Amino acid sequence: MTDPSQPSRPTEPAAGERLQKVLARAGIGSRRASEDLIVGGHVRVNGEVARLGRRVDVDHDLVEVDGAAVPVRPGLVYYLLNKPTGVVTTADDPQGRPTVVALVPDEPRVFPVGRLDVGTEGLLVLTNDGELAHRLTHPSFGVDKEYLAHVAGSPSRSAVRRLREGVELDDGPTAPARATLVAPGLVRITIHEGRNRQVRRMCDAIGHPVERLVRTRIGPIADRRLKPGTWRMLTGDEVLALERAAVARPRTPAPADTGRGPGRPGARRSRQT
Repeated sequence: MTDPSQPSRPTEPAAGERLQKVLARAGIGSRRASEDLIVGGHVRVNGEVARLGRRVDVDHDLVEVDGAAVPVRPGLVYYLLNKPTGVVTTADDPQGRPTVVALVPDEPRVFPVGRLDVGTEGLLVLTNDGELAHRLTHPSFGVDKEYLAHVAGSPSRSAVRRLREGVELDDGPTAPARATLVAPGLVRITIHEGRNRQVRRMCDAIGHPVERLVRTRIGPIADRRLKPGTWRMLTGDEVLALERAAVARPRTPAPADTGRGPGRPGARRSRQT
């Protein structure tokens, strides 16, 4: 007989896969490490703290670790590509130019997250996870992207300050950015808006056109060892880090860059940069 004085426990499915197995397959850690996360109260299923032994429906249940959604559906893949110049960020190009999709495996079919223009190099994520792709590119999430811009001439301190404070473009002023003069003619810029060819237009606006542009980081993901034209799978930890980065939050203006790390100012939809 049920004791009415005791709180009822949420109904849990008898079918499905054990949660620790699902977490381990998603790359969160070994089954033992996943069990420790569950016992420690770090895992929620559909908003409720999970208990060891919980089973989940990977096609319908929302699984979170420390507030970040975990991609648990089978068949999801995440590629990190170092895009070379001359390659377009589309699945198909009517002009017959090489595409980023042709540089990764044919199956399962994936799509690029955001865009880099044909002359821009650097890191690009390709995936078949539409939910994460949406969060990485939607204005309300504002995931940082870092670039190294090789520019004509050498910007003055006041020119770099303009990048930090926001530059007036033909479609309106940019949000404050992180900007540091790394060497004469080399500027590190971190933005979160992703307007069409934004970094190039920002540098044009301060009188130092871009001669070469390389994206070096997407949110928490960087890889200096990945050669142009090559790709690798993101690890489970990296995917979870992207999920954590792509959480909507209020944005505040970026302080002046001290060279100690990226800021997190406000956002616009990601387009070609």
